[in-house]
Amino acid sequence: MTNNTIETILKRYSCRDFTGRLPADEDLRLIAKAAVAAPSGSNRQLWRVIVVKNRRLISDMEGEGLRMLAAMPDKTMYERIMSRGGKLFYNAPCMMVIPLAKAVPPGAELFDCGIIAENIALAAASLGIDNVICGLTVFCFAGDRRDEFNNRLGFPPGYEIGLSVLLGFAQTPGKPHEPDTAKISFIE
Repeated sequence: MTNNTIETILKRYSCRDFTGRLPADEDLRLIAKAAVAAPSGSNRQLWRVIVVKNRRLISDMEGEGLRMLAAMPDKTMYERIMSRGGKLFYNAPCMMVIPLAKAVPPGAELFDCGIIAENIALAAASLGIDNVICGLTVFCFAGDRRDEFNNRLGFPPGYEIGLSVLLGFAQTPGKPHEPDTAKISFIE
């Protein structure tokens, strides 16, 4: 037996070839509202959601992220991105950036970040908006432009990049990965 929520989870996939067409503002507002409805440890809500539609800013961040990846001694990630067209953000016209404040104990905020990113991804998929949770955004903030991007994105003091979710419409619709049910066990 399935329902709309289960169907959305099972059909969602990670889009890596966006058309560049921007989702409607009404849909972006709904997705952002679903994002901040995410639970957080002790309801601390040590995150923000920043909806970025500014293509120049996205392009600047992408350029810096690629520069940082290219400068790494291990070129594996850079080469993978280049083999997929050289776009860190896959031509996505919009991203929701999730900055985080540090929790006590340190690292607890990362659990909340994952939950909010999944809320964004599933809310977008339920509205027919393709998406990918993008950990590569951290590379934009790994160099000497971190403070610039923190400022341009309006991060509150003490907040640092967590994740982003890229949003748009797929150039070529993809398929979800096949769930590996062998990874499930029951203990009775």
